Amino acid sequence: MTEYIMLMGTGSHVGKSIITCGLCRIFYQEGRHVAPFKAQNMALNSFVTAAGDEMGRAQVAQAEASGVLPDALMNPVLLKPTGNSTSQVIIMGKPVGNMSAREYHNNFSLQAFSTVKTAAASLSEKYDTIVIEGAGSPAEVNLKNTDIVNMRVAKHLNAPVLLIADIDRGGALASLVGTLELLEADERALIKGLIINKFRGDVSLFDSAINFLEERTGKPVLGVVPHIENLGIDDEDSVSLEDVPQKDTGEITIAVVRLPKIANFTDFTALEKENDVRLIYARTAEEISGADAVILPGSKSTVNDLIHLKETGLAEKIVQYAATRPVVGICGGYQMMGKEIYDPYKSESNVERIAGLNLLPVSTTFAAEKFTAQTVGSCKNFAFIGSTITAPRLPGYEIHAGVTTLPEGGKYAPFLLSYNDGTIRADGAQTGANGQIFGTYLHGIFDDDKFRRDFLNALRKSKHLPPLPVTKNVAAQKEQNYNRLADVLRRSLNIDRIKQIMREQGGAQ
Repeated sequence: MTEYIMLMGTGSHVGKSIITCGLCRIFYQEGRHVAPFKAQNMALNSFVTAAGDEMGRAQVAQAEASGVLPDALMNPVLLKPTGNSTSQVIIMGKPVGNMSAREYHNNFSLQAFSTVKTAAASLSEKYDTIVIEGAGSPAEVNLKNTDIVNMRVAKHLNAPVLLIADIDRGGALASLVGTLELLEADERALIKGLIINKFRGDVSLFDSAINFLEERTGKPVLGVVPHIENLGIDDEDSVSLEDVPQKDTGEITIAVVRLPKIANFTDFTALEKENDVRLIYARTAEEISGADAVILPGSKSTVNDLIHLKETGLAEKIVQYAATRPVVGICGGYQMMGKEIYDPYKSESNVERIAGLNLLPVSTTFAAEKFTAQTVGSCKNFAFIGSTITAPRLPGYEIHAGVTTLPEGGKYAPFLLSYNDGTIRADGAQTGANGQIFGTYLHGIFDDDKFRRDFLNALRKSKHLPPLPVTKNVAAQKEQNYNRLADVLRRSLNIDRIKQIMREQGGAQ
């Protein structure tokens, strides 16, 4: 029989995703066949599976921690905010349309729960252990009737629940007590333990608070997890950018433009980890002034984010900057750098046509359907600011609605993308007197250790700095981070009691 454990929180961003990830790694280390599950996720950080399905990035990290391939079954409902209380709704990896929050909750979410149940059943047939993540708080009384990610899931699977509070925010005790008070009796019965997360300082000073919580709620406190610095595990949304440690030093400064609807900013996590890089997320024209390179990232609302660049003066600054220094666009950023964007279906906004930054000789037309696929890129003798970059294998993925074309005779950047069906196509465009401007649809190019270091060494060369060897291994570092997280949780949580709770609770009803 499949065993379940579910992590819920007293609110958003209290650490549910990370603790779920850590438990997945612990169970994987113990030889279990484990998978993560989050019925519904709202996030702009997404990923494309080998089957071409889109899912939340946090569940991808949890799958990696579990030692299994990501599968849309692990995140059957994904909501990608597009603005104005509207989200694109993705069911089992495929978009089904844009809906307002009211339309989704009143007319659709309970229909989607049938997909959630089917996905959970499929995972239960394949895995002996499932670690489930909730969303937000289970005590949002205005949303409970249509909620499909918290207690409705726990009840359906008869899954024991651990309730997490973030003490770093303050009010953790009140949040735990208050959340339990707002739950129905049968819901409270499913809460089998409490977890205090992100604790700083001497945990022995918290003993009286633990005694209070256990006496007041009748629930055991199963651990106090310390605040973990520089964890290096992918988060699910742009709110986590606020927690990215900003380095004050670094021989190379790279500015990623902080778009209002920035998506897939995990493209730049590997750059953050390089010792010689100072990575900043720039909101203003002034913040990119001293950068050695500017990157325009992906966006869930490309047209509106392009309008934002123009209204804030960032667009003018980026164009001026690109005359002499590198500007790189990925996905939505690549589209913005072209001559124009045409949206005949008005899929992103009421604007049907808008001029781009005109940094690249491309035009983009939004299609009726999104293109999602895993792909392997490559580049050979890529001339970039006086250096040459060759990378034979760049595993990544595409996720975009636009079709981007070059005029006859236009120069492609030397990326070739290979797909599972055997097709190969050229990707991207490049301009600039020194090849300093280029764009691509390939997410994940900076995850390749050699390409990343060659790119950075080209920037170093332009500043008359000596090149550095490859010292970072992204894949190995991820494994170390998952193991480090598991070690912290083993020390701070009562894992034996959690496993006992899982054994004692029944299976799906």
